[in-house]
Amino acid sequence: MNISDLPDSDTPWTSLKGVKSVMVGPIKEPIVAKVMVSGSKSVSNRALILAAMATGESHLSGLLRSDDTWWCADALRRLGAEIDFEGTDARISGIGQTRPKSGNLHVGSAGTISRFLPPMLVAGEAGQWKITASKQMSKRPVGPLFDALRAGGAKIECSEQENCFPAILHGNSFKGGKLSMSGAVSSQFISGVLMGAGASKQGVDLVVEGGIVQSEYVQITLDVMRHFGAEVSANGNFTRFEVAPTGYVGKDLAVEADASTATYFAALAAVTQGRITLLNLGKKTRQPDYGFMEILERMGASVKRGEVETTIEMKGKLKGGFEVDMRPLSDATLTLAAIAPFADGPVHMHSVAHIRHHECDRISAMCQSLAAVGIKVEEYEDGLTVYPGVPKFGILDTFEDHRMAMSLAVLGIAGAGVELLGPGCVSKTCPSFFEQLAGVGAKISEQ
Repeated sequence: MNISDLPDSDTPWTSLKGVKSVMVGPIKEPIVAKVMVSGSKSVSNRALILAAMATGESHLSGLLRSDDTWWCADALRRLGAEIDFEGTDARISGIGQTRPKSGNLHVGSAGTISRFLPPMLVAGEAGQWKITASKQMSKRPVGPLFDALRAGGAKIECSEQENCFPAILHGNSFKGGKLSMSGAVSSQFISGVLMGAGASKQGVDLVVEGGIVQSEYVQITLDVMRHFGAEVSANGNFTRFEVAPTGYVGKDLAVEADASTATYFAALAAVTQGRITLLNLGKKTRQPDYGFMEILERMGASVKRGEVETTIEMKGKLKGGFEVDMRPLSDATLTLAAIAPFADGPVHMHSVAHIRHHECDRISAMCQSLAAVGIKVEEYEDGLTVYPGVPKFGILDTFEDHRMAMSLAVLGIAGAGVELLGPGCVSKTCPSFFEQLAGVGAKISEQ
C-alpha cells in the first residue's frame, strides 16, 4: 500500500471510517463490569522501534493495534525490518545499523514516532530519507529534538518550516558525545535522543536542563532500552544520562495495558457509582496516568490495586473542592475535567500549559465543550477550573483528538448524552473504544 493511497492519518486499522458522528447515550444505572484494556501506546512504539534497531528477532505480545502503531510498523518495514502481526502479537526481525540508501517515510499523527524515528535514522548507516507527517503533526515543532541531534553531528534539513516536518534526515551523521537539551517541552524529545544514542558511534553524555515534563515516561524508555541490551545510567533527578554505543539485541517482551486509556473506564466506575475491574493493569506499572486512581480516591472512590488488575468502586457522590497538579499525568486532565461537573465542589487542574500543543489546544477545547453543555468552567493558561453542574445534551466536536473524544464520551454517559463529531480519531490509541463502551452497557449508535 502506498502512503499516498491513505488520507492524512488513516490506516488499515482505523475504525469508524466514513462515520460522521457517534451518539453516546446516558446511563442511569451503576456500571459493573470487567475490562481488558488495550496495550500501552508508549511501550508498544518504544518496543517496536528498539526491536527494529536490534540485531536478531523479537516477539512482542499485547501490542496496541492503533493508527500510531500501524504508522510505526509501516516506517520500520520501509527501512527493511520484517514485521509480522497476528492480533496483538508481532514478530520483528531487526535490521541493526543497516538502512536502505533512500526513501520516504510517513508518521501520520503519531507523536512518539515523529520523535523516535529521526534519531534511529541519523544514527544508522548512510542514506537519506524524507519524513512527512499529518497536517496536524506538521504544525508541532520538534526543535529541541532536532537541535540536540544536530549538536551531536546529525544532518537534518527541514523542507518547509524550520524544526517542523517534512524533514530530510541523513544517516551516519549522528556521532553522539556530550549534549544538553531542555526537558521542559516534551519527555519524548529526551526519549528519542536516548534511544538513538544506543546506536550512535560515541554514545551520549546528556545533560537535561529545566526538569522533564512527565519524567516517568523517560523511565519507561530506559526500562525498554535496557530490556533490549542497552547500557544506560541516569542520576537520581534525571538531569544527566550516559548511554554507551552498544546497539540493541532482539528479545521478547510482553506489553502491559495502557494506563491513559484505563482512566476513561476507571472514571466511568466513579461517575456512575459502579464498579469496574481493569483486568490487565496493576500497581507495578510505571505509567504516570495510573496516578489517576489516587485522584479518584480523593474524590471518594475505593481503589483496590492488585499485581495485575485494579478495581475501582464508588458509592455516593463524587467529592470536589480541591486543586490538583496534573503535570505528572497530563493526559488524564481531560478525563478529570469530564467527571468534575458531577462532584460536589469545583475542581481546579493546573500545571499543564503544554497540553495546549498536543493534537489540539486541549485546555481551550475542553472549556468550549463543557460550556456548550451548560457547565461553568474557567480557563487559565496552565489549566482550568470546572464547577458542579448538570450537563445537558450536546453535539460536540472532537477536535480530531482521541483524548477529547474519549473524555467527552464519559461526560455523555454520566450526563444527558452527547453526539460526537469525527469519532474516528479514537483510532490513534484505542480503535475499539466505542465497542468497549457498548460492552459495559453504554448506548452507542453510529450516525
